[in-house]
Amino acid sequence: RQKVSKIEFLQFLLLLLFSFSALFVFAQADSEGADIRVTVDGLTNSKAYLIGQFGDQYFRADSSQIVDGGKMHFTTEEPYEPGFYFVFVQNQVTLQVLIDNDQVFEMNTRKADPAGAMVVTGSLDNELLFKNLKFETELNPKLSVVTNKLSALTEGTAEYDKLKAQQDELVNQRKKHLASFSEQYPNSFFTIFKMAGQNPELTYPKKADGTLDTAKQVFNYRNAFWDNVDLTDERLLRTPVVFNKLKKYMKEITPQVPDSIIASADRLIGRVIGENEYYKFFCNWIALNYEPEKTTVMDPQAISVHMVRNYFTKERAFWEDTVQIWRLQQRAEEMEASLIRLKGANVIAKDPSGVKRSLYDMKADYVVVYMYNPTCEHCMEQTPKLVEYYNQWKEKGESVEVYAIALGTDNEEWTNYIRTVGMKWTNVFDPTNRAIFKKYYVDITPEVYVLDKDKVIIAKNINVDQIQGVIDRDRK
Repeated sequence: RQKVSKIEFLQFLLLLLFSFSALFVFAQADSEGADIRVTVDGLTNSKAYLIGQFGDQYFRADSSQIVDGGKMHFTTEEPYEPGFYFVFVQNQVTLQVLIDNDQVFEMNTRKADPAGAMVVTGSLDNELLFKNLKFETELNPKLSVVTNKLSALTEGTAEYDKLKAQQDELVNQRKKHLASFSEQYPNSFFTIFKMAGQNPELTYPKKADGTLDTAKQVFNYRNAFWDNVDLTDERLLRTPVVFNKLKKYMKEITPQVPDSIIASADRLIGRVIGENEYYKFFCNWIALNYEPEKTTVMDPQAISVHMVRNYFTKERAFWEDTVQIWRLQQRAEEMEASLIRLKGANVIAKDPSGVKRSLYDMKADYVVVYMYNPTCEHCMEQTPKLVEYYNQWKEKGESVEVYAIALGTDNEEWTNYIRTVGMKWTNVFDPTNRAIFKKYYVDITPEVYVLDKDKVIIAKNINVDQIQGVIDRDRK
């Protein structure tokens, strides 16, 4: 689809999101430096890399030559930023490592059994990490077998009840194992990291008739989703936990409609106002992932407008200069006039014969505002489909009209296209684009808006094939 926006907003947000990730290679911690020795017996002499993480981005924090069949040494004068790392040796081994302020420790293991054979000296966090990995390696296969068998059985049978008891016992073993870390080492980085990754337990609220209230269940789960995460601990930003939870929270357990997405975003961001790095990360990630070009959500502009108006302000977007903030605010202003449930603005532009045609003069129950470019590849696919639908509407006597606005073209190209495709509806063209400026936002073509008889916008950002469904639902 063809871009018509003059602001490279997506590239800008990418810059916002990732420009600071390189800052996290080295820390300003209390430790004097790093001295991490890793031995993996059985490796060939090659190169090892220490890979760090921020959000969903990975960076190379350091490297070491492997010598003497498996010895690596990662050392720096300035410490590494505390977080979750990998020691990576291509085609040979990958080891998880937790690095906190005390960065002098040793890890020794074998290539044949890196987790099971691990011996850690000088790092409680990594002792606990590999203790947990060993436990999970033993428990998970057992739990998987039982769960798979349960899925093939009928609930309530004797065999089902027996296996369910086994499953519950294995789950309880895991809970006790995790609880032991909180009881014995509540302040360790590993415990904070591990507990943050745990999802809340499901509740089982009942309706008045005694049946499960699934809506309330999901609501409770979503509200408790971040309770185990210390959103003041910036170390967690440099682990998989925060990114994985953010993605699940926004994309999976939040309904993918603007009102719900906005509510979830507000609920989360409201918890980190004043926590600069969390605030910055959450705002940028949500804005980027619901950028209109990157989502299939209807009316993503509503999300963009809300995010910019509330969070990308001079007072709150501390990481950006006033010029870029102004650009974002200007773009939000262009978007917010044409959000769903608002009355669509009037457009007056000339038709092929030079007569001014007003959108508001169209008295149909539904008006499709169709903005396109004659040379846009996706427009070439969608416009003939709209012609077919339009002809069907006319044959059936449906009260549906089309107000088609050509963009980024010239008079000859536009009029030739109208004749070639057979566009018998109202066609207009304004070379200056002033007719739609700050009225109907277009970032890619074709852009489709559906207006009801009162000219209220009931749908947008849809394909031609979805128009009939929108009309049918609105009529109910």
